[in-house]
Amino acid sequence: MEPQETPAATAAAPAAPKHRSQHESWASPLSGRYASKEMSHLFSNSTRFSTWRQLWLALATAEKELGLPIPDAAIEEMKANLQLDDHQMKLAAEEEKKRRHDVMAHVHVFGLVAPTAAPFVHLGATSCYVTDNADLIFLRKGLDLLLPKLAIVIHRLAAFAEKYKDLPTLGFTHMQPAQLTTVGKRATLWIQELLWDLRNIQRARDDLGFRGVKGTTGTQASFLQLFDGDHAKVEELDEKVTAYFGFPFAMPVAGQTYSRKIDFDVLASLASFSATALKMATDIRLLCHLKEVEEPFEKDQIGSSAMAYKRNPMRSERVCGLARWLGNTINSARETAGGQWMERTLDDSANRRLTIPESFLTADVILTLLQNISEGLVVYPAIIRKHIEAELPFMATENIIMAMVRSGGDRQVCHEHIRVLSHQAARVVKEEGKDNDLIERIRKDEYFAPIAGKLDQLLDPKSFTGRAEQQVEGFITKWVEPAVAPYKEHIGNASKAELSV
Repeated sequence: MEPQETPAATAAAPAAPKHRSQHESWASPLSGRYASKEMSHLFSNSTRFSTWRQLWLALATAEKELGLPIPDAAIEEMKANLQLDDHQMKLAAEEEKKRRHDVMAHVHVFGLVAPTAAPFVHLGATSCYVTDNADLIFLRKGLDLLLPKLAIVIHRLAAFAEKYKDLPTLGFTHMQPAQLTTVGKRATLWIQELLWDLRNIQRARDDLGFRGVKGTTGTQASFLQLFDGDHAKVEELDEKVTAYFGFPFAMPVAGQTYSRKIDFDVLASLASFSATALKMATDIRLLCHLKEVEEPFEKDQIGSSAMAYKRNPMRSERVCGLARWLGNTINSARETAGGQWMERTLDDSANRRLTIPESFLTADVILTLLQNISEGLVVYPAIIRKHIEAELPFMATENIIMAMVRSGGDRQVCHEHIRVLSHQAARVVKEEGKDNDLIERIRKDEYFAPIAGKLDQLLDPKSFTGRAEQQVEGFITKWVEPAVAPYKEHIGNASKAELSV
């Protein structure tokens, strides 16, 4: 007897609808769910193709200024048609499907709306004139969007550090209780790494040059021919187009593409930032577990579908997940940079269409999350104090020994008394689950009578935090404030970060 097929096995797969709505196709959660409108728009097709047209306009304008017979009407037509409407986007898509070449598809459509300019669009250029120069423009603009957001996060965290600069809390090494620090001092550890990220991203931004006008293999041969062998005019053409887009310099040499090592350098700064975000969000998750600090939790927010009491740190968890993704995109950029053949290959194209936009959108999302978290962190001093009281008696033993010695006691004898009492208290904590009663044992021991009146002073948590408060103050004044000063206007105008979902 043949086995019977289950209904699930026999059911036909649902037919794909002829006209799909936006809910019937996969869309990146980065653009559809998380990222800002500004960053999403920067890497949109609309921005990409209008930027190509700006590049063609700049090239034709510079060529005309250097003597090529390009009519004024051609330049004016190009200026009037820098933006694409839906009809032009559709025509370009149809042309690309036919020609299998995106740049030539858009050359064709640009020529349709600017017919006088059609003979001069893309004159002397290779495809990478528009694709690579546009990518460099997007890299720079993307970094320009990220830098102020990063400065805002730093500013918000600095305010948090200042507020809690003198609130003692347990420090942890190996995730075991260690010497006390302060809540504000711990926050400066996050801020310091963010300052390094600010420096790295700014440096990556300032290092960007333009590919400029280099021709098919980077030799500028086509432009040398256009200008009848006049090397000076070719160099000036390169300089004019570069200046048009506000870049400080054109790369002195290039193949058909600019070196993909530039992508790697830029994405490396974002990957480094991802490590900072991962560390900070992980710390916050651990603090949430300890109930010492909580990330924002909205009035109607649900922590668990089953456990109604839960307050899951979903923002910090989302940061961790996205940071892992962002940190790994650098591997793709590295392999692409090292895998280019001679003057270029095309195996970089599809890869870069994913890694560059998604890296920027991911960094953008993480910064929004970090701002939202830093603006709404809740601290619970009572819980923090309770945790300190559970550990401080052990930490205070050295202070007690020194006080006894100053009162005339023998250090070795005192050490032995402390050792015996500490072990007794530890047994009560570990085996009976009771509070640490070491100090009460010390109070009752006649040996420690000479310092009985000093015990409360010796147990003041603030006496165990060293220079934490002063470190916070000096760090903010000397390092944080100068670093965020260039973004003062952005910080002043920034509203609170709201999460879309």
